[in-house]
Amino acid sequence: MFSDKDKVLIKNLYLLKGYRPTKLMREFPKKNWKKCGLDKLLRKIRETGKADGKKNNRPRSVRTEENVSSVEELALRKEGQPQTHCSMLQICTEIGLYQSSVFPIIHNYLGLKCVKKRRAQELTQIKLDVRLQCARKLLKMIHTTK
Repeated sequence: MFSDKDKVLIKNLYLLKGYRPTKLMREFPKKNWKKCGLDKLLRKIRETGKADGKKNNRPRSVRTEENVSSVEELALRKEGQPQTHCSMLQICTEIGLYQSSVFPIIHNYLGLKCVKKRRAQELTQIKLDVRLQCARKLLKMIHTTK
């Protein structure tokens, strides 16, 4: 509703000159600001002193190089050792991080996708023979129609 420039302008006019919502709407009729929206924004400015909803710009303590490297080590399969990678839940419990912290590390930093394990279909010899018979029948049907 309000652009960043609008928020800064409204904040400065409110704090420095004491403008209220109706005066702001009269001063800037082309902006099509609504009184309820201005009331909300001014309430936020009064309570927090900030016009935008952004929190302070402190660095993320969870996404450190140490955590990224340990997640990478657990998420990737070691070469020559199959079944050595871990699921996201296993990574979370082993490192002690939340899933909401591990997922961005896997997705953004490592460029990987999180997928769930699925059980593969078990092919017995009987099922294999049935598939082979069906495939041969299909091939015969294709050749006879030509």
